[in-house]
Amino acid sequence: MADVTITCRPNGPFLVSGPARVLDHEGNEFNLTGKETFALCRCGQSANRPFCDGTHKTCGFEATEPAR
Repeated sequence: MADVTITCRPNGPFLVSGPARVLDHEGNEFNLTGKETFALCRCGQSANRPFCDGTHKTCGFEATEPAR
């Protein structure tokens, strides 16, 4: 089984690469057919949550936490 990698983008989304599944609060799976990489919203302002729509660029979101 291949690995999933989640990268915290500076002042941006979580970039997910690999064979991942995303489920809603009821356990329903989002259709990610054909997507090997996708971005999850981290700013909370996306109109397409849980996925990123680029709103972080205009809403003033800042996050650059380093791994400890």
